[in-house]
Amino acid sequence: MSGEEEENAAELKIGEEFLKAKCLMNCEVAIILEHKYEQIQQHSSESDPTSQVSQVFEKSLQYVKRFSRYKNPDAVRQVRETLSRYGLAEFELCTLGNLCPDTSGEATALVPSLKSGGRFVGDAGDEKIEKMLNDLSLIKKFE
Repeated sequence: MSGEEEENAAELKIGEEFLKAKCLMNCEVAIILEHKYEQIQQHSSESDPTSQVSQVFEKSLQYVKRFSRYKNPDAVRQVRETLSRYGLAEFELCTLGNLCPDTSGEATALVPSLKSGGRFVGDAGDEKIEKMLNDLSLIKKFE
C-alpha cells in the first residue's frame, strides 16, 4: 500500500474529489434532460431537421424518469432543501432522495455512513432519521 487510506463509502471515505462534487438525484437529472430534450425538439423543427436526439440521450432520459421518485419540480427542490437541513454529504442526500427508504433501519442499511461519525447515533439518531424520512414522505404525499 502506498500509505493512502482505502475508500469506504460506509464511513464517508470516498475521496476528496467526491466529497467536493455536486451530486444530483435522478429527479433532478430528469428535469435537466427534459429541458434539453425540449430545446432539441424545438431547434430541430425550426431550423435544422437533421438534429436529432441520440439513442443514448433518449435511454438516459427514460431511465431517470422511470426511477425518479418525485416528478414535480417544486417537490424536487423541496426534497433537496429538506435533506440539506440534516447535514448530509451530497452522495448521502442523493441516495436517500433516490431510494426513499421507509424506516431508519432501512436508511442506515442503504447508507451506512449515516451512523458513522456520530451524526445519527443511538435512539436520538434513529428518531432524527425517522423525522427526515417522514418529511420526505410528506413531500411525496402532497406532490
